[in-house]
Amino acid sequence: MQTERPNILWFCTDQQRFDTIGALGNAHVHTPNLDRLAESGTAFTRAYCQNPICTPSRASFMTGRYPSAVGVNTNGNDFFPRDAEETLTSRLFAEAGYDCGLVGKLHLAGCADRKEPRVSDGFRVFEWSHSPRPLWSADDHCYARWLIDKGLDPQDVLHLRDKRKDRAIVPTPDQDNVVPAHHHLTWAGERAAHFVRTARRPWLLCLNTFEPHPPFNPPWEYYRRYYPASLPGPLFRKQDIEQQRKLESAGVDFQTTSTDPSEFGGKALQAAYYASVEFVDHQLGLLLQTLQEVGQLDNTIVLFMSDHGEMLGDHGLVQKGCRFYDGLVRVPLIWSWPAAIRRGITAHALTELTDVAPTLLELAGISVPGRMQGRSLAGILTGLTDPESHRESVRSEYLDSLGMKNRTRATMYRDDTWKLVQYHSTGTGELYNMNDDPGEFTNLWDDPSVQTVRDELIRRNADRTVLALDAGVRATRPY
Repeated sequence: MQTERPNILWFCTDQQRFDTIGALGNAHVHTPNLDRLAESGTAFTRAYCQNPICTPSRASFMTGRYPSAVGVNTNGNDFFPRDAEETLTSRLFAEAGYDCGLVGKLHLAGCADRKEPRVSDGFRVFEWSHSPRPLWSADDHCYARWLIDKGLDPQDVLHLRDKRKDRAIVPTPDQDNVVPAHHHLTWAGERAAHFVRTARRPWLLCLNTFEPHPPFNPPWEYYRRYYPASLPGPLFRKQDIEQQRKLESAGVDFQTTSTDPSEFGGKALQAAYYASVEFVDHQLGLLLQTLQEVGQLDNTIVLFMSDHGEMLGDHGLVQKGCRFYDGLVRVPLIWSWPAAIRRGITAHALTELTDVAPTLLELAGISVPGRMQGRSLAGILTGLTDPESHRESVRSEYLDSLGMKNRTRATMYRDDTWKLVQYHSTGTGELYNMNDDPGEFTNLWDDPSVQTVRDELIRRNADRTVLALDAGVRATRPY
């Protein structure tokens, strides 16, 4: 019988697609440590984020609530709402006696031109670095301080040869990007390992890497292992450009315009992205080795996930914005805990990232707040419930999330067969049969043969949107 409370290593990458793990079906990427993690635990293949943009997604999975319920719907927000702190997972763990640490980004509030403002987040250790850019003083930016302590100038190390974020910055042996020894990932891995070795048990560590987020600039050491010509390239058909132009003309936000991937080097982009994923995998392996060395691996929950995906050239798009294709809203979600979680399970149940917070709390024996909207996955993880069944549907939302000029608002409803996207107030949307068309090439929104299906899905989406609202302060008296 397990009596000691588990440690928790919560490893969250930034902008990593679901289809970037070798053991889960990608024969082109090298992820030996993620492969072993999946084999030692339970991997969910249909996990969806609740917003395709960083801050609202992170506010959601850190609280177990939808972004609109938390009141954090956009990047660049001035502050994180005080009334949302009560369900911050890290705070709940700290209140339960856990020693909590953060390494990397948090991004619950805007941090352009400033260090992210702290709230009552529960972190004793707060080694903050939003991204590997020389944009903050070393007093605020732990990664920059690490470089300075090595005798390096962050302005020199982090200089980008190409400022465009929709192209691969291809390294060579003679002209590398940031080398592994000086890389943001190496800093993050070293500081995470230090926390594991020195923290009081039980502990929770949120390791939030910036990679594989653009710019696509991996070190040569990792890029050299990929040959662009041998890669499959993005999901793309010529008619994608017309479809994306329609959405663009309707005022639907996105960071890039749909273009034939051959024009922006789609396969080189894929190679650079996979190289960054492999570098992430390497750091995960070093951390698992550290856990083994200090005798804590068996009683540590290792959770690997990402906040959202990356279009990576699919349908001619790069980066992110108001779209809900699987490359952007479907993410990795792997759980391992040798003492309690089933090994070698691939779960195809529909899941949301809102489910992460209540799952962690239940596994640790901590009460789940009533305002959390997620549903615990603990039953699947421990073998009490069917790994093929968890939710009838998942949802995602976008409420002016990039603050772009078009004021775009949209919602996604996805069940076992259908994915419906409504771009509200535009009169347009998308509808895909995900069993027949997993690449999401044929938009059935205007197809008369499925109008009855579309209308029913619109009704269900409306119901899910209303149910996602936070009812606010609970009643304690009859009136």
